[in-house]
Amino acid sequence: MNMFKRLEQTAKQFPDNVFITRENITFPQFVELAKARAASLAAAGVKKGDMVGLLAYNIVEWPLTLFAIWYLGGRVLLLDTGLTSFEYDNMARLTGCKLVVADKKFFYDSKEFKFYDIAAKDGKADPKLEPADVKESDIATLSFTSGSTGIPKIVPLTHSNMVGTVESCESFNYAFFEKETIYGFLPIFHVFGFAAAIILPLKFGSNILLQPIVDPKLIMADFKEFKPHVIPAVPRVFELFHGKILGELKKQKKAGLVKFVLKNQKFLTAIGLGFLVRKIQGKILDVFGGRARFLIAGGAATKPETEDFYLSLGLLFTQGYGLTETVGPICGSHPVPGRQPYSFGKPLKGNETEMRNVNSEGIGTLWLRGTNVFGGYLDNPDATAEVFDKNGWFNTGDLVSIDKNGEYRFRGRQKQVIVLDTGKNVYPDELEGMYIVLPGVKNVAVFEHIINDKTVTYGVFQIDEGVTLEQLGKYIADANKKIASYKWVTHFAITTDELPLTSTKKVKHHVVRENLIAGKYPMRKD
Repeated sequence: MNMFKRLEQTAKQFPDNVFITRENITFPQFVELAKARAASLAAAGVKKGDMVGLLAYNIVEWPLTLFAIWYLGGRVLLLDTGLTSFEYDNMARLTGCKLVVADKKFFYDSKEFKFYDIAAKDGKADPKLEPADVKESDIATLSFTSGSTGIPKIVPLTHSNMVGTVESCESFNYAFFEKETIYGFLPIFHVFGFAAAIILPLKFGSNILLQPIVDPKLIMADFKEFKPHVIPAVPRVFELFHGKILGELKKQKKAGLVKFVLKNQKFLTAIGLGFLVRKIQGKILDVFGGRARFLIAGGAATKPETEDFYLSLGLLFTQGYGLTETVGPICGSHPVPGRQPYSFGKPLKGNETEMRNVNSEGIGTLWLRGTNVFGGYLDNPDATAEVFDKNGWFNTGDLVSIDKNGEYRFRGRQKQVIVLDTGKNVYPDELEGMYIVLPGVKNVAVFEHIINDKTVTYGVFQIDEGVTLEQLGKYIADANKKIASYKWVTHFAITTDELPLTSTKKVKHHVVRENLIAGKYPMRKD
């Protein structure tokens, strides 16, 4: 089965369900609109096997164009909206893309391809235009994972990968319900946003509320008007909401009362004060529109205090794990009692996992195999050979351990592991999670650096205005007391500028290090 047929299957299964929330488009209506878009693209010359770029924010025309290209048997080049014309040209050249369907604000004079206005009006579906014969093994999308210049790694995902991921999401059937609204403000060109906007609705018959602009005022207005049930986001977003809520409570001088009630809710309920707990929870949940019940975190590990806060509100909170190479979600945590910090669960249906090269601390490399896993990088056999073994297992390069509940716990990325001159390993993610909660620290990047021919663990801290190197040094020294001395960050720099981030709000460690070497950050060494 291919993805367009899977869409039609969902439309037959849920004929009355809305798929696109804001525009109130049902699944059957969406199918017809996608066929109409396919007729327009066919008239523009798109045919089976063509590579067509897709460059726009989260608007209804994005998924319509996606499925229209698939209807014609084309392949879709997913383009990040935050790149430059030089990068788009290079990506098109490397993939043979000659047409890019885009929002007009992205148009420029390209020698590599032509633009097609994504907002162009379509006529009616052409009854004579038959769907292309698209096989499961055919490429559905291409994504760049390691940059858009030089010799990047390009991930081809097949229709089989995508349909398999739709079916694997059955593992989330304890949390998803028909006709509920998923909030879609994560960029769809990224696998996490793609999974939220495309994969999950096809499985559960739920609807997606697309938001093209990440603006707090617009998001809050959406929450008030549409009252979403499911909110997928990167941990940083949940942290910001957490901070905003606590900030408002402090202004109202209610923070102490709320913390007490939420912390002691079981006891208060037992003595007949459950109404007070529900009242406090309800007031806070009004921030999300009042119907939110399920939060999905992905793209990075969530801080325990952030997750605990949302759990105390009575919400389901899932930490997912996935990569571009796995169409997004391939593991997900379950609401087990006493879930461990930074744990992201077990493999979804149809997939396998195993740990290799486990050290004395119980930390090893995570390997994957299954329906979600891609088959290799495009035209890059060397890169493919580096990450696959002879039995089809894929090396994620991520370090994990197993918690007391039998779930995987994220321990860092192998490629970011700092190997000291003593042979000791230091995991940056562990340190970043500890330092980011220090007073005045807004973000932090920890990485390997060379000072006086010695490998050290180095930190660059994004701080609030007014925080000095000396003050931060004291905070770091106190925090260091909690961990083994070989892990300590004693060399660091500060900046009040935002650290460079990817489109999914991950710190670009290599860019931070380049900025450090270029002298852009005030430095201190112990």
